[in-house]
Amino acid sequence: MHTMSKTLALAEELITLSSVTPDDNGCQARLTALLTPLGFACEAIVSGNVTNLWARRGTAQPLMVFAGHTDVVPTGPLEQWHSDPFIPSIRDGQLYGRGAADMKTSIAAMVVAVEEFVARHPDHPGSIGFLITSDEEGPATDGTVVVCNLLKARGVQLDYCLVGEPTSTDQLGDTIKNGRRGSMSGKLRVKGIQGHIAYPQLARNPIHQVAPALAALAQERWDEGNEYYLPTAWQVSNIHGGTGASNVIPGEVVIDFNFRFSTASTVEGLQQRVRNLLDAHGLEYDLKWTVSGMPFLTPRGTLSDALTAAIRAETDVAAELSTTGGTSDGRFIAQICPQVVEFGPLNGSIHKIDEHVEVASIDPLKNIYRRTLENLLL
Repeated sequence: MHTMSKTLALAEELITLSSVTPDDNGCQARLTALLTPLGFACEAIVSGNVTNLWARRGTAQPLMVFAGHTDVVPTGPLEQWHSDPFIPSIRDGQLYGRGAADMKTSIAAMVVAVEEFVARHPDHPGSIGFLITSDEEGPATDGTVVVCNLLKARGVQLDYCLVGEPTSTDQLGDTIKNGRRGSMSGKLRVKGIQGHIAYPQLARNPIHQVAPALAALAQERWDEGNEYYLPTAWQVSNIHGGTGASNVIPGEVVIDFNFRFSTASTVEGLQQRVRNLLDAHGLEYDLKWTVSGMPFLTPRGTLSDALTAAIRAETDVAAELSTTGGTSDGRFIAQICPQVVEFGPLNGSIHKIDEHVEVASIDPLKNIYRRTLENLLL
C-alpha cells in the first residue's frame, strides 16, 4: 500500500499545506520538526513576507546541501482539476496535487533520504545542509538569494548543492540540469514624429524605422554556445505602437524583447551589440535593461559523477547533463557554491492543472538522493 512509504506520506502531508507563493504555510516548520531530532541546527530566516530555512548537521567540510522551495504556483481554475489540488489523490498510479512534481515530492525525498543516511552513518564525515525557501515561484528577491548572501557574509563554504527541481523528461533519472541560461530583458522605445497618415512627409514613422533593425536583431548570431549550451536566443515578446486610430502615424513604438543567454556571452557584450546595431540604423531611442538571472554552469565533476552513479545504480538509467529550461534558484547558489546541479521527478505536469508525480518513482528518487550522499561523503 502506498501508505507504507514514508516519503509518499510526507509528500502528501506537504501537499495538504496550501503554500501558494510566497506563503510557506507551515511547511518549513514541519521540516524543522523532522530535521532537529536528526542533529540539524535549524534557523528560520525571514525576509519581507518570505520564510526561509537554513539547516545544517555537522561542522566539517565538505558541506553537501539539498536545496528547494516549499511555495507552489496558484492552482488556476479549481473546477478544471479532477480532485482538490490541496488534497492529495492517487489515481492510476499517480499522486495528484499542486506541488506534487514541483517540488514537494523532492523535498520529502530529500528529508527521508537524509534520515536514512544518518541512521546508517550517524558519525559520517563532512556536513549536510538544507536551504529551503518559499519565494522561488515568485519574484525571488527575499528567498534563496537572501540566504546565500547571509551564508557568504558568515563565511560558510558550500561544496556541493543538489536542487530538487523536476528535471526528468521521459523517465526518472534521464536528465540532470548542470546549468541554466541567463535571462535578460530589454524595453526599447523608438521615437518618431506623430502626424496625419495622409502627410507622411510631415511625420516620422518609428514602426517603419525600427522594422529593419528588428529583422537584423532576429537574424543575428549572438554566439555559438558551448559543450553544454545551445547558442544564445533573442526573441521579441511585445510590440506596442499607434493611437488606435487608422489615420495617425504613431509618435513612438515600444518593443519588449528577451535574451536567454549562455556562459558563452556576457551581459555587457550583448547590450553593447544591441546598441551598436540600433545606432547603425540611425534610430532615436531609449533602452532599459533588466537582468533577472545570470547563467550558471557546473562542468562534469565530483557532484555530477556522484549523482549520475546514484541514478544508474538505482534505475539503470544513463543520465544526461542539460542546461535547457528557464531560470532556477541554482543561479543564486552558484555564486557561493562551486558545484550546483538540479535533479528531480518528471516535469511534464508542472504548473499545470492536475499536476502529478508517479507514485512508483517516489522511493527511487529518495534512494537516488541517499546514494548521492553516500557517494560524496563516505
